[in-house]
Amino acid sequence: MKTFLITAAAGDTGAPTVKFLLEKGHKVRALVRREDERAAKLRASGAEVVVADMLQLRQMREALTGVSVAYFCYPLAEGLVEATTIFAQASKEAKLELVVNMSHKQSRPNATSPQTLKHWLAERVLNWSGVPTVHLRVTLFAEWLLYTAHLIREGRYVTPFEAESRFAPIAAADIARVVAGILANPARHAGQTYALHGPVEYSHAEIARLLGAILEKEIRFEAVTVEGFLSLLGMPDNDFLRLHFSAIKKDQQEGLLAGLDERGVEIIGQPLVTLPQFIEQHYESLT
Repeated sequence: MKTFLITAAAGDTGAPTVKFLLEKGHKVRALVRREDERAAKLRASGAEVVVADMLQLRQMREALTGVSVAYFCYPLAEGLVEATTIFAQASKEAKLELVVNMSHKQSRPNATSPQTLKHWLAERVLNWSGVPTVHLRVTLFAEWLLYTAHLIREGRYVTPFEAESRFAPIAAADIARVVAGILANPARHAGQTYALHGPVEYSHAEIARLLGAILEKEIRFEAVTVEGFLSLLGMPDNDFLRLHFSAIKKDQQEGLLAGLDERGVEIIGQPLVTLPQFIEQHYESLT
């Protein structure tokens, strides 16, 4: 039986990927940064949990021992290119059949976001390694609504982006279904780069109106500065996110996050979660 390694296994895409693979009877090794309640939950579900630092080559070699395929997802933080290089080397030594790499939709060599540029570089590193890889260039998650749920409960849809900027939010669970589907069929997907979007494109103003209709209350659209947005999230001094969100604002102005595709549906064989369905699923958190 193959062993599947899932990094960021306690995160938005990692945790459901573990769940879907276990449901299919696969052997899953879940990599986490620390022992906590989320790690305990993964272990209770049947996963083998390993605690490792993705910036430590020795630890990643150990984590990948006996693994056949892996999902590589690095958090929105410093160290992406170094972590990717370490993961690529350890994956090559382990002779992995496939790595699924989480990237950004707007990944490109002239990206204005330092993190998006690093995702493009990370794609290159994995390609140079010779390890068969699938790059997932994903648009903004529907989970952004949950990150600002405390403001939505106050009747405010607050964003650092412009009202008419458009994107097709995708639920993390659907990304996880795509990841699990690719990992289970490595030969079919190796060497591909897939853009992933949700099923319907919206402007931020339209999302505010949709929230109001489903939650049956007035939800005001508010565009604030990046600095103001970070303050509302309790991270006023996070220069890393300030640069990243400022670049995403420009990317949206240029239409780089707009668009749709059918790739996700083709891989998982079922419709993707719509934004109204996502809001209904998280109704209590948003009210």
